[in-house]
Amino acid sequence: MAKRKSKKKQQNTIPWQLIVIASIGAITYYFTTNVDVTLYALIGSAVFLFVASIWKKVRSQQSLQRSNIHQIDDMTGIQFEEFLVQLFMKQGYRATMTKSSGDFGADLVLKGNGETIVVQAKRYKSSVGVKAVQEIIAAIRMYDADSAWVVTNSYFTKQAQTLASHNDVRLIDRDELLEMIQNTRRRK
Repeated sequence: MAKRKSKKKQQNTIPWQLIVIASIGAITYYFTTNVDVTLYALIGSAVFLFVASIWKKVRSQQSLQRSNIHQIDDMTGIQFEEFLVQLFMKQGYRATMTKSSGDFGADLVLKGNGETIVVQAKRYKSSVGVKAVQEIIAAIRMYDADSAWVVTNSYFTKQAQTLASHNDVRLIDRDELLEMIQNTRRRK
């Protein structure tokens, strides 16, 4: 299995933006030696980078919302988690991603209707085995959750289905995920 990139590493975009803003300020001051012009350049570049980052995030969310099952198959694990956050939020849940390491078996935590649900997200090319169910069972107590789900773009092994049914874990396979996506789109 491929090693997961840390979410922190993927979201850490501030340093390069600060370098760009500082460089613009330094270059502007070097050529103008005017503090006012430099200040305007700094503010303008900060506003531009802020708007650009919001635009990029909105475009990314729109792309995730338009995803079909074949696009999901090509996603990374973290992109799949982000997609599920958007999907569950459209269903009325407050959805948050857990940190990538030390997540105690849960990738997402959903809250809604007075209930807390822990979710293990598995974007696999093959069937999801019993390990994912074991991990989410452990997460129930760690997150003081009321229920647990395992969601995949694939299917589950018989052993995973048996363990899940004995522990009241909801398994959402490829077919049910596609149905959830279609139902969410119809509600728009």
